[in-house]
Amino acid sequence: MGKPAGYWVNKIRTSFKGGSSSSKSSDDGSASGSRKSGSKHSRNQKTEEGNKNVETGEAQPESGRKVMVVVDTTSQSKNALQWALTHCVQDEDNITLLHVTRTPIGQGLDETQRERNSRAHEQVHPLKNLCQLKKPNVKTEIVVVETAEEKGKTIVEESKKQGAGVLVLGQRKRTSKWRVIWKWRKKAGMGGGVVEYCIHNSDCMAIAVRKKSNNGGYLITTKRHKDFWLLA
Repeated sequence: MGKPAGYWVNKIRTSFKGGSSSSKSSDDGSASGSRKSGSKHSRNQKTEEGNKNVETGEAQPESGRKVMVVVDTTSQSKNALQWALTHCVQDEDNITLLHVTRTPIGQGLDETQRERNSRAHEQVHPLKNLCQLKKPNVKTEIVVVETAEEKGKTIVEESKKQGAGVLVLGQRKRTSKWRVIWKWRKKAGMGGGVVEYCIHNSDCMAIAVRKKSNNGGYLITTKRHKDFWLLA
């Protein structure tokens, strides 16, 4: 018998937040409640300690997961980040904004790599400001990677190198023409696009996010779920 829709919503939301999706038996109810209470107290205590460190200027110990969001200057990237800040990132997590750029050929060689990296940082810095506005207690960093390789491969390698626990990518609306090309590439053994590559090859959970129009929530795609609809 299939599970009700609410079951899958709760299961997916829990996995985004980094918790366990397995259910406990009723016999463990009181013990589970005690553990939850203790866990909540521990999280509050860590938050208070973190705030004290911020006020005194002391270095804060890193804890929680590293949530990596692939960013650029597109609206899809910003939508994915907004979703992650609302539905995925917790106060004990760290955020890495990964911006992958192509190594220029010919025309852009007069500009040094350092200059290109500086310009790339400036392009996505407004997204870091957004993170600091929405999650002021969460550490946010920008990582710029210039590569001549395939973008999907670079993202997967960098997420592994950075120790990401969750990888979030923005996704464009699939047009009928895109679907035909994607099916042809798949049959030819060429694989899909960047998002599909990351979902199927990342060591951590990779989540593709596409915002529906007219405040209709988000469509979420992972290895196990395709275009799963979540309200905003």
